[in-house]
Amino acid sequence: MIRALKGEPVDRTPIWLMRQAGRYLPEYRKTRAEAGSFLDLCYNPELAEEVSLQPIRRYGLDAAILFSDILVVPDALGQEVAFKEGEGPVLAPITRVEQLDELDLGGVVERLQPVYETVRRLKRSLHAETALIGFAGAPWTVATYMVGGRGSPDQAAAKLWAYRAPEAFQKLIDLLTEATILHLSAQVEAGAELVQIFDTWAGSLPETQFRAYSLAPTAKIVKALRGKFPGLPVIGFPRGSGALAVDYARDTQLSGVSLDTGVSPAWAAKNLQSIACVQGNLDPLLLVAGGECMRSAANHILDTLAGGPFIFNLGHGIVPQTPPEHVAELVELVRSAKR
Repeated sequence: MIRALKGEPVDRTPIWLMRQAGRYLPEYRKTRAEAGSFLDLCYNPELAEEVSLQPIRRYGLDAAILFSDILVVPDALGQEVAFKEGEGPVLAPITRVEQLDELDLGGVVERLQPVYETVRRLKRSLHAETALIGFAGAPWTVATYMVGGRGSPDQAAAKLWAYRAPEAFQKLIDLLTEATILHLSAQVEAGAELVQIFDTWAGSLPETQFRAYSLAPTAKIVKALRGKFPGLPVIGFPRGSGALAVDYARDTQLSGVSLDTGVSPAWAAKNLQSIACVQGNLDPLLLVAGGECMRSAANHILDTLAGGPFIFNLGHGIVPQTPPEHVAELVELVRSAKR
């Protein structure tokens, strides 16, 4: 993983999968039931370590990713966050700039110590050849939940605030940028060898706002991390950004760019692979379908991208209905593919 991100030669294509620890695994469902609430699982180092390791035991993937959630940051800042069965995350929405003064940036690292203990435990448990990934949500994506109070199909609440009061909204973005730097730095200090920044809702932003609220904060985060940890590999996931992914990769100085399902591998090979390592981008539903359609699509991605810096992954996270045996078949296919 790390050699690929540095553009060094590798003898086979590395593979890990977004949301590889999750509800599609029966052992995850068992551990999740033991934990109580979802946030309780995120804040229980012993159980969070266990679910992080489950896909590594099953599949021997090239990286383990810390089991946590992007919304632990607003929770640590002092916003009310809950995960409700059948609803997903529910937050007490921030609708006025005055509410930002109630958030406590200084307490973030202290409140998230259980997360960093999970990282320390994983670092001790993992084989030296298995990379350990830390992560955080990008400021824009986290802001959409903080302002909207929950996930939404169009991120309207955050976009309207950004349009109507850009200076006030920028204050929230700046606060989240600083919180993300603190959070990712603490993960690296605890043992994470690389980090990924998830900007799941980047594609909802028009170009001007994309540059202001997605690209610029990510660039600031990468610069700050590299100032503390020279050479740290950082992957960005600007989902839905289309052609703007080229500027995103170049201007942020990321080591890698994760591709969503809608990106053509041929386009990525031509426009992105000379700037950064690319990661992706099998449709998660092809992993559900399995069979020849999955194999054909995976081979196409490998044939197109494996000649340059490349990590095999999905175009988004594994979905709960995924048969575990299909994951095993995909991992074997990627492992056996010739570079």
